[in-house]
Amino acid sequence: MIKTVDLQKIFTTDEVETTALNGINIEIQPGEFVAIMGPSGCGKSTLLNILGMLDNPSEGQYHFFGTEVARMSERQRANLRKGNIGFVFQSFNLIDELTVFENVELPLLYLKVPAGERKKRVEAVLERMNIMHRRNHFPQRLSGGQQQRAAIARAVIAEPKLILADEPTGNLDSANGLEVMNLLTQLNQAGATIVMVTHSPHDSGFAHRVINLFDGKVVTENFHI
Repeated sequence: MIKTVDLQKIFTTDEVETTALNGINIEIQPGEFVAIMGPSGCGKSTLLNILGMLDNPSEGQYHFFGTEVARMSERQRANLRKGNIGFVFQSFNLIDELTVFENVELPLLYLKVPAGERKKRVEAVLERMNIMHRRNHFPQRLSGGQQQRAAIARAVIAEPKLILADEPTGNLDSANGLEVMNLLTQLNQAGATIVMVTHSPHDSGFAHRVINLFDGKVVTENFHI
């Protein structure tokens, strides 16, 4: 499903080069739940951005379901990730001016799904996330756990092939964090492939495999039974 070959990312500012990723070779199979760990600045979020087609590598290859995307233009990447990749961020990234329903509906609008089907699908996923009673509320009226459930609902509404989660429990207390990890586990058990960046050893315990990065390189891989 996902394969990177000698992936590198170099950032240049004021003639200073910083190597964020240095020869990343990973493979992720359909249905896996993979956690990426490592100290701050090791390249975790940079790798996730490339896997999510929000950025291109400087060198190397990235294969997404057989398509080599590393040299694609920004527009080509945007078209490919639309409907294929769902994102969950630490900061929720909900739009304050839209209700919960409207936030979750947004990916379906981009995909030009008819209104009747949009309503049916949004209501179904809100029920699944246990926030149907908040459908007409704005994000600022939700708790942190409810905001993250809304963000997860938006990430899965288009039934993407891949869900990318960047520190999904980072802004939550332990109880809400556990609820979010249980939701991600349920989605994975239902067939979703999940790649999650985390600093939390507890959260990484939900994954099938942990990839540890250091200085932009894969240093170890640990498998959970």
